[in-house]
Amino acid sequence: MDYQIARHNMVENQVRTNKVTDPLVIAAMEEVPRELFLPEGKRGIAYIDEDIPVGDGRFAMEPMVIARLMQSAEIAEADVALVIGAGFGYGSALISRVAETVVAVESNKEMASAAEAAFQKVNYDNVIVVEGELAAGYAKQAPYNVIIFDGAVCEVPAAILDQIAEGGRLLAVVREAGKVGVAKLYERENGVIGHRDLFDANIPYLPGFEPAESFVF
Repeated sequence: MDYQIARHNMVENQVRTNKVTDPLVIAAMEEVPRELFLPEGKRGIAYIDEDIPVGDGRFAMEPMVIARLMQSAEIAEADVALVIGAGFGYGSALISRVAETVVAVESNKEMASAAEAAFQKVNYDNVIVVEGELAAGYAKQAPYNVIIFDGAVCEVPAAILDQIAEGGRLLAVVREAGKVGVAKLYERENGVIGHRDLFDANIPYLPGFEPAESFVF
């Protein structure tokens, strides 16, 4: 399989056709070899326009969705970014092609190790993988100019909202129970965090961020 051709076709047919026009985001999508940031048995389907299951209840987010989240984040060259739920590292790799530094938090030790190995293979040395609880973020390096969740959440934890820098942006697909997911942009201005809806995106939940089960009596 010619991955380079498949990657270019992904950009042309999945990314550009879904309102992604930011040249930095498009260049990152053209560059990053998604197949290297997946389990070996999934590499043949690296460029399909779907979320790819990668084990332990986790998914590699649909390329179009991560591209639109990145574009909405308006990532600048000097930005420090935090990725929640790095998985095998594809989203973090894309963001690293635009931001100055990326801190990628991952709770699964095997996935964190695989992501680190992939970053080393492609010489992406501005990504730091941190093993830890996803809902805690990584306060040690806070605040961050950009925070992106690599999977849907029922709500954004306050502990992670606290890690947004002044003027910073947080992007998350929020899926309330029984509803379609909506990509939301959170921004801190003058110490106050506001948010607005961007687009529908029904991607899978990050484990641990699902809505609590409700009981019917």
